[in-house]
Amino acid sequence: MNEVIRAIKERRSVRKYKDGLPPKSDIEQIVEAGLFAANGMGKQETAIVAVTDKALRDRISEMNRKIGGWDEGFDPFYGAPVILLVLAKKDWRNRVYDGSLVLGNMMLAAHSLGLGSIWIHRAKEELESDEGKKILSELGIADEWEGIGHCAVGYVDGDLPVAAPRKAGRVFWAE
Repeated sequence: MNEVIRAIKERRSVRKYKDGLPPKSDIEQIVEAGLFAANGMGKQETAIVAVTDKALRDRISEMNRKIGGWDEGFDPFYGAPVILLVLAKKDWRNRVYDGSLVLGNMMLAAHSLGLGSIWIHRAKEELESDEGKKILSELGIADEWEGIGHCAVGYVDGDLPVAAPRKAGRVFWAE
């Protein structure tokens, strides 16, 4: 089987990570894969904030937890040490589509490097908050951005989940 197709079929969302950052070279490859995602009209109106700083990672996690309504102490990033926050220009009509492709590419890249990943929502709400705007400002990120999602990345703690059987009746041929 083709290695790309195999990665697509084998990749699963991981909800338990080991401590320890993956090598920066792996994170750079994952980010680069995101930057090469297909995008509307070739505009490249997405950006990635690669968060490896534990204090900032925990700050974002706490914001996300509060937005999600979970109890104190819950980590919506499941202990993953890396958060790749995908942004898209707020006025770009394809922002959600383009950002989704960035996230998909990064999850596949992480899997191909032997790392686990998971897409976590609520980035839009984070960046609409005063705290989210403050974080972007602190990082020197200007312009109007919308949060599309997070790709949490790290070493898998345990076995990869097994894929559920695919539902039938989801392909319609027009030959």
